[in-house]
Amino acid sequence: MLQPPTREFAFTEQDFEKIRKIIYDYAGIALSPTKHDMVYGRLAKRLRALNLKTFNDYLHVLERGDQKEFELFTNSLTTNLTSFFRESHHFPILADHLKANRGAGTLNLWCSASSTGEEPYSMAITACEAFDSMRPPVKIIATDLDTNVLDHARAGIYAGEEVQKLDPNRVRRFFERLPDGRYLVKQEVRDMIVYRRLNLVEPNWMIRGPFDAIFCRNVMIYFDKATQLKILQRFAPLMKQEGLLFVGHSENLYHAVDLFKLRGKTVYELAREVPHPPAR
Repeated sequence: MLQPPTREFAFTEQDFEKIRKIIYDYAGIALSPTKHDMVYGRLAKRLRALNLKTFNDYLHVLERGDQKEFELFTNSLTTNLTSFFRESHHFPILADHLKANRGAGTLNLWCSASSTGEEPYSMAITACEAFDSMRPPVKIIATDLDTNVLDHARAGIYAGEEVQKLDPNRVRRFFERLPDGRYLVKQEVRDMIVYRRLNLVEPNWMIRGPFDAIFCRNVMIYFDKATQLKILQRFAPLMKQEGLLFVGHSENLYHAVDLFKLRGKTVYELAREVPHPPAR
């Protein structure tokens, strides 16, 4: 029988359960009981960086309230799988929605889990194409819990192999090729987006609507149903009555039918009129 590999650090079931509780209480992320190896692999790097001997020592660092380390802990346990125009069927729907509201002043979009920036830049490119302008009347708020990916997104620099998957006309129009072979999103596109750190389970969001569209794709899968519902209840008042909510391909809002109704493939609209919070 094969023996399990010897680990550099002892990692007990009690350690794992404490970590599950900390990340759930802070970020709403419900780690599966099967994620022992993932958690160990990602956090072992933090133990090495801090020259700690045990996971229990590391938990003491977190419990003492070291804010910088708590941020690094959270960054380590968040997943940032993304790409340009991922789930591509959403973007023609967004383009049609923007064109239908042409003339309504500035259109406001929220990308609520922006990761390394590919999604909000895809939204911005869609807006440019919809209005045939590098400066369309569209503003995008892009937020994420992970500060590392926000820094990457703000820089707007991507590997050549990632950008080259796009249509060559899009690449020429919206990117500049750098001497090292990477690509920089053009300034006009970057100017459309403001990046902010935001934790979706925090009681106070430093963000105001109303939004013409909210993208919250492949995020709800990390939350339990109760947390999902709380977030959806907070989304609804931030949306314009005709606004759209885009979710991921494996997500549905069956538990929030009083708030949202399906409009198309993983695209929802408000099921009823929802009062907006008072302006501040």
